[in-house]
Amino acid sequence: MLTISRFIKPKLTALLVAAVAFNAWAQPRETVTNTPKSLREDITIEHYMKIEPEAVRIIQHPVTGDIYYTTFFGDVFKIVITNNQPESKKILSAEDHGITRLQGAAFKGNTLFLAGNINVNNNKGNKGRMVRYELTNGDDKPEMTVVFNTVEYGANKTTFDHGWNALEISPDGKYIFVNTGARTDHGEVQDNGGEYPNARDNALTANIFRFPIDSKDLLLSTDTQKLKADGYLYAEGIRNAYDMAFDPKGNLFAVSNSGDYDHSEDMFWVRQGHHYGFPWVMGGIDNPQQFPDYQPNPDTDPFLSKFAFAWLMKYFHNDPDFPKRPAGVKFSPGVQNMGPDANEYRDRKTGLVVDGDSTGIGVSTFNAHSSPLGLFFDTKNALGKDLTGDGFVIRYTGGPRNGVANPSPLRKQGRDLLHLEMAYDKATDNYKVKTTRIIDGFTSPTDALLVGNSLYIIEYGGKQGGNKSGGSIWKVTLPANEKMAKRNKKKRS
Repeated sequence: MLTISRFIKPKLTALLVAAVAFNAWAQPRETVTNTPKSLREDITIEHYMKIEPEAVRIIQHPVTGDIYYTTFFGDVFKIVITNNQPESKKILSAEDHGITRLQGAAFKGNTLFLAGNINVNNNKGNKGRMVRYELTNGDDKPEMTVVFNTVEYGANKTTFDHGWNALEISPDGKYIFVNTGARTDHGEVQDNGGEYPNARDNALTANIFRFPIDSKDLLLSTDTQKLKADGYLYAEGIRNAYDMAFDPKGNLFAVSNSGDYDHSEDMFWVRQGHHYGFPWVMGGIDNPQQFPDYQPNPDTDPFLSKFAFAWLMKYFHNDPDFPKRPAGVKFSPGVQNMGPDANEYRDRKTGLVVDGDSTGIGVSTFNAHSSPLGLFFDTKNALGKDLTGDGFVIRYTGGPRNGVANPSPLRKQGRDLLHLEMAYDKATDNYKVKTTRIIDGFTSPTDALLVGNSLYIIEYGGKQGGNKSGGSIWKVTLPANEKMAKRNKKKRS
């Protein structure tokens, strides 16, 4: 298990890791395009196009039907068809919108929303930023409006500074949701060489915000009570919900990454006013650093790998000043994964990695270090067979990789697409999920877009040795509902 800093320039480590909601269990980037493999006979996969490096989001203009994608360093591309072949046309860059680390994108009608982060104080500090563009008059020089900026707060030198990222529009079109990830691995002090003394997470990190869709020129501070009074702070205590999506019933779900400890990766049913536990609980397991007598030791604690970046950098340590749990607050647990896939976990009593299928225990929610991204639901019931109206998520990491014969038992599978069958459990007032792998073998997938029964999955790409390698977009054809299947058949004939 290796840190990503072995494969990319150290100065970019924190930025690129945040871009893919990644953690210190990263893996080498592959330069050869491998075709993903369908695990069902009724799913087909084809290579759609090569794209620019550092691709993060893929979205569709709901009015024109055009598909766009964005890159981490601020570019916005429209996919155009030239001589029957898809090509990338750049329409915006960081120089236009001012977001130097672009991680969120969403459409509401003709309005394009972009969100991310700005480096300040000689790259030692950070500001969050969201803007919107009206694309009613074509793509040339669209009008921009600032939705919000934040006050400055400390960035850091780690791989765990996640920043502002995921965007999602409410089903009624009245609100836009945005996630802001933690600036720490597990709530430790990250002072950036003393530049921001005693800085841990704050009101502008590890939370989900909600803004009226027409908001403009807001300035967000680190005053938690004011953010709540203004109605902006929607849910607290989520380490990094790098993607969010509404299900067909209008419930908001988010997938989050845990840190370098062997916590599972959570999926949450996100509800207003709820607190989901970070930094005190991740993956349904207590964060040990909150206990005054904690003395970390990988030799005696199987949840802490001696190769973990946060251990090597001494971010796990005795921490008697760790913030106390908020009094009177009940943490909301994650969705419980009942298998058959992505439900391996480390047993708290034995320290061994076990499969929830064998123990009969639900996991909150996916196996550790798998980086769930690209969450979406079949909200229009366009899919057929057992997929109708269900959810899906991609895992960025895990699975076989070059030069590693025996991966961690927590990540033997990954880089795949999971089918999620959600079921509400009245007894716990929470959801359970049946999780099944349906596609295997992606290379660093970061986002997904469902259009009818066609699914577009975008891969990060990245750079190797200064050379632009770029990624790919894969087009996946899923089973269609009966009406759509007949229409597709008619088009082909």
